[in-house]
Amino acid sequence: MSDRISVEMDNGVADVRLDRADKMNALDPAMFSALVETADALAKDTSVRSVVLSGAGRAFCAGLDFASFQAMGDGGARRQGSITDPVEGRITHAAQQAVYGWTELPVPVIAAVHGHALGGGIQLALGADIRIVHPETRMSVLEIRWGLIPDMTGTQSLVNLVGVDVAKELTWTGRMVSGAEAVELGLATKLSDDPRSDALAMAHEIAEKSPHAIRAGKRLFNNAAKLSVADGFAAERAEIGALIGSPNQIESVTAFFDKRAPDFIDPDIAD
Repeated sequence: MSDRISVEMDNGVADVRLDRADKMNALDPAMFSALVETADALAKDTSVRSVVLSGAGRAFCAGLDFASFQAMGDGGARRQGSITDPVEGRITHAAQQAVYGWTELPVPVIAAVHGHALGGGIQLALGADIRIVHPETRMSVLEIRWGLIPDMTGTQSLVNLVGVDVAKELTWTGRMVSGAEAVELGLATKLSDDPRSDALAMAHEIAEKSPHAIRAGKRLFNNAAKLSVADGFAAERAEIGALIGSPNQIESVTAFFDKRAPDFIDPDIAD
């Protein structure tokens, strides 16, 4: 996609890697742009069934590139790469969209987190559906160190995952959290000594399921907190109504009883 991100496809699984290992995959304007562009491209590709998001080298993502931060401190280029400009037609600015694009992606996104996930790095991980982390990973809502707040969708995702009191504590202290504590708090889903391998294994397992059912599940879960109970139930009824008797639903049942791998068709559009 760019010199900041690499993408490899394997049987419907997109293996997406932040590829700036010499800078611990720090976020500079080019990385922000690459994250947005890559998520947008994958969202349009109906052959994609699941995504693994990881970082090359020693870290998942060390947060904001220090040179960009220093420019802010010097009073120049306060909006590096216009990352705080609104994105046309969306509810985000560019830095938020670099994270929210993965939440919006119609297929599951699994973040494989090792090394450091700091500031914007932890927010990027929180934009995924599932986070598999190394026990010794170091995670922090680090913005308070620089006199800032998390502004890449972190205030929303933190509250949803850990509750408002823990979100406040992590944001106001900026303290480091290990991978093991991250799982205890709900910041991460599970521990692994090899997060990327386990994330890829899970992604391939998901990719073997009906893509229409997987996408329907993501829509329902993403909207659950936004809907009333009645509207949530109505959304369930609409999704199951569309699935029952559809070609991939019939293929799921037939393949199970035939004791063979299912042969699913891709969605017509990136819904």
